[in-house]
Amino acid sequence: MKKKENYQIYIKQIEALSKIANLITSGLYMEELLRLVVQVTAEIMNSKISSLMLLDPQKNELVVKATQSISEEYNKKPNIKLGEGIAGLVARDNKSICVLDVKEDSRYLNQDIAKKEGLCSLASVPLAVKGRVIGVLNCYTSRKHKFTKHELDILNALASQAAVAIENAELDLRVRTAEEALTTRKNIERAKDILSQDLNISSTEAYKLIQRQSMDSRKSMREIAEAIILAKDIKTVIKK
Repeated sequence: MKKKENYQIYIKQIEALSKIANLITSGLYMEELLRLVVQVTAEIMNSKISSLMLLDPQKNELVVKATQSISEEYNKKPNIKLGEGIAGLVARDNKSICVLDVKEDSRYLNQDIAKKEGLCSLASVPLAVKGRVIGVLNCYTSRKHKFTKHELDILNALASQAAVAIENAELDLRVRTAEEALTTRKNIERAKDILSQDLNISSTEAYKLIQRQSMDSRKSMREIAEAIILAKDIKTVIKK
């Protein structure tokens, strides 16, 4: 029976790694991606709470971005400075840390929350891409548990795959944002030209008109520009 159980656990771990690996090219939006990472991690590690924190490089703080915890208090716990607390040390040193009982470790910053939530042992591993830490993945248990080397190897493998997927998602987001900004500029320029010609006003006046309409209607300038372009296109079709 023991061998069969071990085999089933092994298969489950391989499936989990495969799921995370598939996220690298999944095209999921960041929120969906992070939520799936913590869900898979919690399942494979039999974790009471699994959370994923990303590093804000401007503030040098770790921010909880995803967790399967339903506790409002845990989900809203304060950001952690780089080098402070367990997660802060993991992120600073790019090195995993295991704690047998967070309630008894002075390095753990949120012991009150740990007591309320019944959190005990913790395995915290870095999310790193090519040696650059972008966050931390945390797994908690409800009872004292000494994480084995095999468990840490699996957790580190999950974190490694997740980090690449997150990096790709961030790159995709930057590309989409740049493309949307370019499209917005093009639409506003076209709308300005339409207003300039139709109302016989300057380009500057046309821009101010779009801007004022945006503020009055509480819609974006892109929406106003698209409405102007659509109205012009409809008029053109009607004339034909």
